[in-house]
Amino acid sequence: QVQLVESGGGLVQAGGSLRLSCAASGRTFSNYAMAWFRQAPGKEREFVAAITRSGGSTTYANSVQGRFTISRDNNNNTGYLRMNSLKPEDTAVYYCAARRSSYGLLFTQQLEYDYWGQGTQVTVSS
Repeated sequence: QVQLVESGGGLVQAGGSLRLSCAASGRTFSNYAMAWFRQAPGKEREFVAAITRSGGSTTYANSVQGRFTISRDNNNNTGYLRMNSLKPEDTAVYYCAARRSSYGLLFTQQLEYDYWGQGTQVTVSS
């Protein structure tokens, strides 16, 4: 099993930045693709960004393309989501997710992921 713990959320003004972290333990992190999802109040959880197990490829939701950057440090078993130019509509609980993967694969659907963190709250004030 892989255990995931998110951190780095908080309250920020519109236009500001945050970096979320996802610390992984339990298995070899570099064997797992990962992603970030978010869930706003009253809405379903949605895809934000995904990265391959090596970190060589990424993909983003249209709503965050050009503002958010997903990355990972396999030596330190940690994934990241850098969020710039934040908007009030980015307010949500952000979750990291992981699944065992072959090289070069990206996964954007929630059902494709086996392991989830507990979430971290991001609030963007206008």
